[in-house]
Amino acid sequence: MARVFTEGRLAYGMQLPIQSQSTLYAEAWEAGATVVDLAEVARAADRAGFGYLATCDHVAIPRRLAGAMSTVWYDPVATLAYLAGITEQVRLLSHVAIVGLRHPLITAKQYATLDHLSGGRLILGVGAGHVAEEFEVVGADFARRGAVLDETLDALRAALGPEEYPEFEGERFSFKDLGQLPRPARARIPVWVGGSSPAAVRRAAVRGDGWLPQGDPRGELPARIARIRQLREAAGITEPVEFGAITEALYVGEPGWATGRRTLTGKAEALAESLREYAALGVDQIQVRFRSRDRAELTDQITAFGTEVAPLLND
Repeated sequence: MARVFTEGRLAYGMQLPIQSQSTLYAEAWEAGATVVDLAEVARAADRAGFGYLATCDHVAIPRRLAGAMSTVWYDPVATLAYLAGITEQVRLLSHVAIVGLRHPLITAKQYATLDHLSGGRLILGVGAGHVAEEFEVVGADFARRGAVLDETLDALRAALGPEEYPEFEGERFSFKDLGQLPRPARARIPVWVGGSSPAAVRRAAVRGDGWLPQGDPRGELPARIARIRQLREAAGITEPVEFGAITEALYVGEPGWATGRRTLTGKAEALAESLREYAALGVDQIQVRFRSRDRAELTDQITAFGTEVAPLLND
């Protein structure tokens, strides 16, 4: 069993700022932020009871996309390993690792070590990727990245299991009689599959322990959740699955500045009431994001959410 959070209770986590700076979500202050800022945000979330901290994954951004995506993308394994050393309880999520860029044994070595060092706090979030050039430069197959990801996930089930000498035989990858220590701290690493396309939904259903939608509106979540349940039942999978959602941007309290019309603002009770609707839609964990103008404001928001909003999420 690879369930992460308690069934029937809405959990919450967050994508870290600074470590990825796409113009879709990065705040202006992040461009000048330092590792000290990153560390303080992570520690604040750990103290505030957040269920996980998440980091992204891109190897290299082509010039044609750099204007929108930027080229700031920290390595997820290095970043999560650093966070493991400065936090105590919060889980560590790759959201998402583009595992098709790497051989499964390389991925297994990195993430098994991370789980070992963190005392079993890893959640491996995976996705297919979308930047052709970074696949091409490392010799990975962009055109067939979905099929590659499917086989990679099967290979990782073996490579991240309890056996020192894992075995796998597939179309693209095969290995046996090759030992890898240390093993993960747990017999099974939770694997959450990212993406909202039909292929990603199917992959989450038959190969995942959880689903990470990519910003789906609330109204679209029930149908996709139902589809995943249907596909799992058809495949004879009876193990639990955890459903996620990325919430609207949040601000606890009255901001006094223009946070954007799609930002949920207000008192803790009002925010909690809105966020509880996710649980009613079948969601198990929400990924929250706060509007902020500097690190201090962000850590204040994280603390306010943990002390004022979070206790009301499961009323």
